[in-house]
Amino acid sequence: MSVPGLRIAVAARRIDPLAPQAPGLYADHLVRVLREQPLADGTAQVPVVRTEHFRLRRRGRRVELGHWLRPDQLDNDLAGLLAEELFAPGWLSGSDIFERVFTGVVRSCVDGPLPAWATFYDNTLTRIRECWRRPAAATHSSIAGFAPVYRRTLDLVGAGSVLDLGSCFGFLPLLLAGRPQNTVIASDLAGGTMRLLSAVARVRDVRLDTLACDAARVPLPDRSVDTVTVIHVLEHLDPEHGEAVVREALRLARRRVVVAVPYEDEPTAAYGHVRSFGRGTLAALGRGTGLPATVGDHHGGWLVIDVGRPAG
Repeated sequence: MSVPGLRIAVAARRIDPLAPQAPGLYADHLVRVLREQPLADGTAQVPVVRTEHFRLRRRGRRVELGHWLRPDQLDNDLAGLLAEELFAPGWLSGSDIFERVFTGVVRSCVDGPLPAWATFYDNTLTRIRECWRRPAAATHSSIAGFAPVYRRTLDLVGAGSVLDLGSCFGFLPLLLAGRPQNTVIASDLAGGTMRLLSAVARVRDVRLDTLACDAARVPLPDRSVDTVTVIHVLEHLDPEHGEAVVREALRLARRRVVVAVPYEDEPTAAYGHVRSFGRGTLAALGRGTGLPATVGDHHGGWLVIDVGRPAG
């Protein structure tokens, strides 16, 4: 996904989002994140910077971040808060630190690993649905930006089995799995994120399978599922890797492949994009498959490839 915090990539393979931590605290060798009171410094050390939601300090080589977010504020818009208040001004930098701080805020906001992440998922999914119900009232945020993308994906995915490639946190697979007409497999390169998604799905009593794998090398046989979704993934991959992912999706799909990308003149490096797409680029990708394909515009670009192979 194409906003900070939605794509837990390489660093997430080194982060255990469910690791035991003290209440109100997350700590690893690079960051220490703690829940604080908004007006109490809590230490004698002067903060490097204080923002509306965070207080940043340095302790040797480790970043220490205090926050006073409430559980009801814990959702995927945390990505935007971190980006706006700490990373865009240059107080912090790097995807590794971003992902560790993101994990740390979630874990320190609510005591216990599963209660913390369940709160994060519940709030995010609730706010996605609120954006669907009242799109005109949606504010500019990570969640509001992706709500129509999720809605469009659900409209394009018919009944049957679905494999989502590059799922990251897995909001889309959870939304799909909540429909009685779909069985769903989520996949991502980050094994820790897939373990987290499996645990959250069990807590939510949602039937959902997960795979930790490269989207270009999925350990499933040909024609395994009815539909394969590749939603805001290709902009994170170089052209060769991205085309391999599309070929893999076509190998796995019996009926349809649904691809979505943001339209950009230049890749947005802050979001981890390495490739930009326009309508022409997307249309060329579709023509290269040699299969019936349509291109559309809706909060970015959409490529729908109808494989049309019968089941069996």
